[in-house]
Amino acid sequence: MSDGILKPEKDYSDVLEVELPKIDELLTMDIQGAVERLLALEKQTRQSSDLASTEILLVKIITIYKNTGDWKQMNEQVQLLSKKHGQLKQAITRMVQEVITFLDEAPDMETKMETIENIRTVTEGKIFVEVERARVTRMLAKIKEDRGHIDAAADLMCDLQVETYGSMDNREKTEFILEQVQLCVARGDFSQATVLSRKISTKYFDNPEVQDLRLRFYELMIQISLHDDKYLDVCKHYRAVYDTASVKDDELKWKDVLRSIVYFIILAPFDNEQSDLIHRIESDSRLQLLPMESELIKCFTVDELMRWPRIDEIYGVQLRKVAVFEVSSPKGEKRWDDLRKRVIEHNIRVVAKYYTRIHTSRLKTLLDLSDQETETYLSDLVTQGTIYARINRPERIVTFDKPKDANDVLNEWSSNISSLLGLVETLSHLISKEEMIGVKA
Repeated sequence: MSDGILKPEKDYSDVLEVELPKIDELLTMDIQGAVERLLALEKQTRQSSDLASTEILLVKIITIYKNTGDWKQMNEQVQLLSKKHGQLKQAITRMVQEVITFLDEAPDMETKMETIENIRTVTEGKIFVEVERARVTRMLAKIKEDRGHIDAAADLMCDLQVETYGSMDNREKTEFILEQVQLCVARGDFSQATVLSRKISTKYFDNPEVQDLRLRFYELMIQISLHDDKYLDVCKHYRAVYDTASVKDDELKWKDVLRSIVYFIILAPFDNEQSDLIHRIESDSRLQLLPMESELIKCFTVDELMRWPRIDEIYGVQLRKVAVFEVSSPKGEKRWDDLRKRVIEHNIRVVAKYYTRIHTSRLKTLLDLSDQETETYLSDLVTQGTIYARINRPERIVTFDKPKDANDVLNEWSSNISSLLGLVETLSHLISKEEMIGVKA
């Protein structure tokens, strides 16, 4: 097929102006005869590369069959006209666009689906109608989704690589990818959903005009992260929602989101990023309007022990009512167990900060654990590199003081000597100062 010629070899607009009224009269008596005359004219305009006239004729032909209710013949004509030798690409695009506008007028759903499939067949492999193909595929996927065929809908949508479509605007591309992600989540393919979500640049959501897409994107990301129990990622996604203008301006919304932020940051395993983020969340002035969450997050930011039975007693009843820790949900039960684990890990870090050596009987009392549980939690934190500890089982003593090698000892000695000399110099200066004051007196 040619790309079309901007300047036609011959302009048939005057011919069409004369012929089309005659063909319209013939339509009332002989539809097939009228179509044959249109096809003859189409051949002349196509061979002369008269794009404007060719577009008019193609649209006219398919419109005739649509108006007569012969959708099967219309689809056949779309196939035949698109395969004509030397058919202009722009004319095919215009014809396909016109057929898409007819879809809402289809007599029944099966006819509509057949027409969509026909358009997909005509546009397959043609870059110049890739956007139109994507749009009808989206319609077909929606129909299948509504019928409960999630896998089929997801397969249809995931075949589209819309991020490569230069003629599609960013908003429509983002909507397509979000629908792909949503269908993958619906059928439980979270790995594919994660891959697809990375095609969207989060910088695009800085545009205030796409707040709806921003919220939709992060809602999906929260679902994906929750499935994998990535609590820190869930917290960061909720923070992105919290920073959205439409959420900030709605008190009910931002309070719910801020509560979720607190719950998931305290559920996240301790590391440098989690520690930095939890302190930034705690410094949010709006958190003071949520007393329970404010007190709870403070427990994790101060170097003080918090006994799990006491935490359960104070916050348990209220926390088990929220969706995050819902009693009837398996995920809620798991998060409640994870919360207990985070409390214990926090307590171990506090003990490691204040003790160099401690007896295991004393340690298990502080942690409200059995000997086996104490050793298990302690070993996990040592393996993760969060703390340093060594257990002397015969003596039942845990040592948190990390032994120093020769370089560490030498550096510490050097630092102490420097500090000592600094103090001596300061003291000498003060003595000299007092002597000078005494002489003047």
